[in-house]
Amino acid sequence: MNSNRPDSLAYEDKSFLESDEARPLRILAEYLEPLQRFRHAGVHETIVFFGSARLSPDGPLGRYYDDARELARLVTAWSKGLARHAHRYVVCTGGGGGIMEAANRGASEAGGMTIGLNILLPREQAVNPYVTHELSFEFHYFFMRKLWFAHLSRALVVFPGGFGTLDELMEILTLAQTRKLAQPIRVLLYGPAYWNEIVNFEALVRHGTIDRADLSLFEFADTPAAAFELLKAGLAPGPETAAPAFSHSHSPRR
Repeated sequence: MNSNRPDSLAYEDKSFLESDEARPLRILAEYLEPLQRFRHAGVHETIVFFGSARLSPDGPLGRYYDDARELARLVTAWSKGLARHAHRYVVCTGGGGGIMEAANRGASEAGGMTIGLNILLPREQAVNPYVTHELSFEFHYFFMRKLWFAHLSRALVVFPGGFGTLDELMEILTLAQTRKLAQPIRVLLYGPAYWNEIVNFEALVRHGTIDRADLSLFEFADTPAAAFELLKAGLAPGPETAAPAFSHSHSPRR
């Protein structure tokens, strides 16, 4: 069909769909298309791994790559043994290299499905080969990608990273602090030596910009075994969540 004809269907008009006026449709597509795919794959709950795309197994922080790979393998093997009708606690990353690749790799080696929420960036970001094909997503809008990180997540493991990792971590902590999460997300900061150097959490308390109680929104771990035990304790098997549905935030009544 000639999309330049005045009588062409709007949803078949590529020039219109790529226009400024159609931006709301593109945003909505990045919400509804993943929703459909997660439902079809039976993915209800995820454990999200954040961390730098620049870390490699043989680099100065290479042990974090190995640890992310091992932790994802442990989590996936454990979750596959849970009685369930849907896929529980599927490892989810940003789909790129470094820590993301390590986590997808460990989950894949354990025989599990694994998710990659990729986004096109000027450097570094290309889909790693360990993401399950039908669960490999490509996003244009950062905020829609962030929504899908949070919507199905039951736990978050944050390895050393840069601006992107800090941004994603603080987004989840802010949602937890302001009680906007419909379901709690357990947050583990992996590598306390790194995180206590990068973020002076005690200074935030001292200056009064957060409450001391806010420090309970996250925990530290420094070995795959320790992180795995913390995750299991916080994700004690209970009733399965419903199939992925439209997202909503918690709004406490005043």
